[in-house]
Amino acid sequence: MSEEQGRVAVVTGANGAIGRAICQGLAERGFDVVMACRNPERARQAAGEVQKAVASARLRTEIVDVSRKAEVFAFAGRCTGRLDVLVNNAAIAPRQRGETPEGIELEFATNVLGYAWMMRAFAEALLASAPARVVNVASYWAGDLDLDDLQFKQRDYNNDTAYRQSKQADRMLTVAFARRWPPAEITVNACHPGDAHSTLSHSLGYGGHETPEQAADTPVWLATDPSIAGLTGKYFASRRQQSCEFAKNEKAIARLDEICAGF
Repeated sequence: MSEEQGRVAVVTGANGAIGRAICQGLAERGFDVVMACRNPERARQAAGEVQKAVASARLRTEIVDVSRKAEVFAFAGRCTGRLDVLVNNAAIAPRQRGETPEGIELEFATNVLGYAWMMRAFAEALLASAPARVVNVASYWAGDLDLDDLQFKQRDYNNDTAYRQSKQADRMLTVAFARRWPPAEITVNACHPGDAHSTLSHSLGYGGHETPEQAADTPVWLATDPSIAGLTGKYFASRRQQSCEFAKNEKAIARLDEICAGF
């Protein structure tokens, strides 16, 4: 990533339906886009689709599993230079409980720790490129957080419950990380994207009524629109700021942040 190429964005989960559409929206707005994906073949396919849609797109694919801390920080080490926008979008909802090789429950590692690790790993690059933005793709489908059983070691695992917990956690971590940096340097906001057909939505048992491009509209808007410069720690849907009950529980936010920092 080089300053000569202009504004730079990193998008995780870039080969998914919404992730690819976010990359396309950013490419249309002139960003150099780094598409972070787990699977090389799917990464190539997604990049090809974006390039076909935006002939002038400047794209780079990177293979990284955000559920693995070492991979996240190695990825950040490869990405030297400026970073104007980080979009944390990668998420899974497996129907069976699994664990990473490090023994961390897979959905928690990907959907929650992955966001936290990415923000920590890229903090220096974001600060050096200020004003910069972080967009955490969360969901209106959020709740069921159990700070004493984040990895479903005591509760029976259910991917819907685990997903709701992870998206509540993402909205809470957005508040915690927003407080780390002056809003003139880095803003951190969360959003519910639109509902589109995707692997994740079908894993959760529902489809979607929007195109990926419609679903990506709010994340892309949060990443680029000048009208919200300096606004941080908020939650949005359909380009509108929403009240977030989870942002009001200061003790829970602090405890979740502390727990995540321990991994």
